[in-house]
Amino acid sequence: MTSPLFKYQFWHAFLLAILLICLYQITKHHPIILQGELWDVPTKTWFVIAVLVPICHQIYVWLCWRLQLHHKTITKSLGERGFTIYKIGFAILIILRPVSLTFLAISNANTFRINSTLSMSLTVICLLLSGYLFYSVKRYFTADRAFGKDHFYPDIFKSKPFVKGGIFKYTSNGMYIYGFLLLYVPGLIWQSQAAILIALFNHIYIWVHFYTVEQPDIKLIYNSK
Repeated sequence: MTSPLFKYQFWHAFLLAILLICLYQITKHHPIILQGELWDVPTKTWFVIAVLVPICHQIYVWLCWRLQLHHKTITKSLGERGFTIYKIGFAILIILRPVSLTFLAISNANTFRINSTLSMSLTVICLLLSGYLFYSVKRYFTADRAFGKDHFYPDIFKSKPFVKGGIFKYTSNGMYIYGFLLLYVPGLIWQSQAAILIALFNHIYIWVHFYTVEQPDIKLIYNSK
């Protein structure tokens, strides 16, 4: 019988491997994606960093959520400070996503050309939708719940209803659909093929996290309601 910690993680690893193979093949056949440098650091290095950041983030969240949900490892070791310490790690890693993409975009700037009006329009749309998502999280969902507080205190959250205010009135998963649009902004501003590609990688890979970690945990915490 599979340990609860590793439930669906074969699929996580398998799908991640497919995504990484796809990235390798795309860059192999389109070398312009790795063209350029920033601060004498080649685009290839920024590319690898921008790939590793979401992988590290999602592995960190998987381990923390599952260890805490099934074994209370974090709060047993760190007490009530555990959630705060976990949040700090989460915050650092999630901030590094747009930061690493910005460095990558600058390093690989001007590797595709689109009309400036179209580029600006797409940027504004991404900012508006992701901005509304962040407002909805703060106003209705709360930041702590977005960090995964329900994994730390499932007995408190299991009776709480799912959020239906703001953007969550239109979709139950606004964070993954709309929040990740923010990651396309650096690639659009600097017109970078590499940054757009890794933004897409982030957007696809977060759904791997959803189906292999978050959704199974939600069913357990909220008793499949």
